[in-house]
Amino acid sequence: TNEVFPVDAKEELLEECENIWKELEECQSKLMLLGIETMLQSDTKLALLMVQWKALTVDYQQWHERSPEIISNNPDVLLELGKEELQKVKNDLEIMLSAVWSKNKQLEEDLKREQQWYEEQKEMINTLDRIEEETKPQAECLHKTRGLEELHNKMLKLKAYREELLSALGEFLEKHYPLPQNGRNKNSSAESDIELLALQDILEILINKLMTTPHEPYITIDESFWPPYIELLLRFGMALRHPEDPNRMRLEAFHK
Repeated sequence: TNEVFPVDAKEELLEECENIWKELEECQSKLMLLGIETMLQSDTKLALLMVQWKALTVDYQQWHERSPEIISNNPDVLLELGKEELQKVKNDLEIMLSAVWSKNKQLEEDLKREQQWYEEQKEMINTLDRIEEETKPQAECLHKTRGLEELHNKMLKLKAYREELLSALGEFLEKHYPLPQNGRNKNSSAESDIELLALQDILEILINKLMTTPHEPYITIDESFWPPYIELLLRFGMALRHPEDPNRMRLEAFHK
């Protein structure tokens, strides 16, 4: 048995070396084909493949020129070599095991910290949800109050703007469309002595009537309405007579 064992080991080593050389030759052929295809695609890739090709060629030559070393024929020597190799593997495994334990310990600590952080965030979310539920009615009430305040402010602005428009309209009408000097209706009887309405007053009456009772916007024309004012409003399309009663008129609905 001692005489046959080295011969078998030698044959196995030679066969293994031959297989390695064949693999290197196949790699060499594939790299040559790959190098040609890559050369057609990119000059940068070609330079990189050339460097790799040279490195592989050097390795191939070294393996080709290297003679396989035959292990000693002495079984004791082979046993010692096997023990040394197993001891190396054992040491490597112990180092790996120690690293894994250390990593596991670190992961456990990280997991504890993450769980603690998760619990804190969960508690914070619950607190925020509770605060939101408690303040939701107040927020709705505040929103409604704020909406009412905004609406009230808009109404005040509109009233102020309306007053400005009426004031500007009054000045314009008083300047360009004044009442007669005595401000009395000449066509009325002396006993009645009715005071005429200014054009601004007539327009305000028409506007208020249209806004308060839009379904019945007509007003009755009495002796306080100066006829030239009535003709002016009708001629320029600002007012319309009632189709059945000429003594009634309404403001034209410009807002529709």
